[in-house]
Amino acid sequence: MSTITPVILCGGAGTRLWPLSRQSYPKQFSPLAGADSLFQASLTRLTGDGFAAPVVVTADQFRFIAVQQMHALGITPQAVLIEPTGRDTGPAVLAAALHLAQSDPDALMLVAPSDHVIPDAALFAQTVQAAVPAAQGGQIVAFGITPDRAETGYGYLELGGPLQDGAGIAPLIGFVEKPDAARAAAMLAEGRYLWNAGLFLFTVKDILVAYALHAPDMVEAVQTAVDDARHDLGFLRLAPDAWDRAPAISIDYAVMEQADNLSVAPYAGRWSDLGDWAAVWRETENDGLALSGPAYAIDCADTLLRSENDGQVIMGIGLQDIIAVAMPDAVLIAHKSRAQDVKQAVALLKAQGAGQADTFPKDHRPWGWFESLTIGDRFQVKRIVVHAGGALSLQSHHHRAEHWIVVQGTARVTCDGNVTLLTENESVYIPLGATHRLENPGKVPVVLIEAQTGSYLGEDDIIRYEDIYARD
Repeated sequence: MSTITPVILCGGAGTRLWPLSRQSYPKQFSPLAGADSLFQASLTRLTGDGFAAPVVVTADQFRFIAVQQMHALGITPQAVLIEPTGRDTGPAVLAAALHLAQSDPDALMLVAPSDHVIPDAALFAQTVQAAVPAAQGGQIVAFGITPDRAETGYGYLELGGPLQDGAGIAPLIGFVEKPDAARAAAMLAEGRYLWNAGLFLFTVKDILVAYALHAPDMVEAVQTAVDDARHDLGFLRLAPDAWDRAPAISIDYAVMEQADNLSVAPYAGRWSDLGDWAAVWRETENDGLALSGPAYAIDCADTLLRSENDGQVIMGIGLQDIIAVAMPDAVLIAHKSRAQDVKQAVALLKAQGAGQADTFPKDHRPWGWFESLTIGDRFQVKRIVVHAGGALSLQSHHHRAEHWIVVQGTARVTCDGNVTLLTENESVYIPLGATHRLENPGKVPVVLIEAQTGSYLGEDDIIRYEDIYARD
């Protein structure tokens, strides 16, 4: 069995699953179709026999979320590459290939998005291994999904001939953009088209040759970004000045649509990119209903009802083909046939300056997360959760004082040089201007309620003196 290095791309921020998926906390880190997040499910699927430790490519703002979710699974990555800015999949895949080339130019790499659902991991692994001889023979192998409906939300792969006996591989002669309904129906009937899963297998040296041939303007910039990358707390930060010179383009446009050494490996199992709420409904429905959280339905059919807050009940009565998603700060209600149009709602909210367009109710930080419970004139109340071993920066504020009440765990609090251990039901007052820090020295999360008072309560009112996570 050949060893394959998974390259998992998790830097994107989709909008079609708003309000759950937002720029500050995109869908790949949420448990949309199971107990684990989509990113964690991808890691699990690409771990074990035949797979080396993964290379993860992500954005700066997601780096600690990705590491925390890997740690929860007991997975140690081979490397975590940090993109200074989003440049699409073309530069991201090239950076991973250049990084791997430093140690093994002959390595097999499997490029995989982090937000897909593939329930049959064993069948998927068999399909990937079956494609190894073609990849080792110089082919760039794309993975196509056998379609079961005339889908207009996916791109397609056009097969150039019948599958080779025993190999499960066929020539790939073309990519088809998302079709209209008539074209999708015709392609389904013809039987020569597969959904484009965005999964690719090739050797490092072969993909680097392909980039040199078809995207030479990208190679110099990304090579410099990798050569000048900086190690930072276990991450590899690509050099920003060089990285920003790379064109923002997908690997499909940059390389795949121009290469002549393409093959396709069909995958016949269940697959979804969970690209919109209708796809989530298809993956999670039971007798036509997809209910999540405290959600209830009376006389409803083909409907998704989802509440992301244990204290917020959502009730549907007499609904047909409806999507309703309730978050603490936003609610989406749409007809299932309009699921692809949710991005329009996000664009409208952005135009109106609404923070809900991009900002998730829970603000995730390297030490844990917090959420605002209530806010009013000159006050705000937050719930703060600090992971075991986590520590907020040593900091002070110009405009607010804080009162911390511990409700779970043990907290070490520093305030103007005085260090105190606080346990459940104990509290401390942090005066305006005081230099302070909160740490979790224990083995369980610390949960506390923070009451802020002052003339300005914005998150930018922070002066950092020390920070174990090296933030500015």
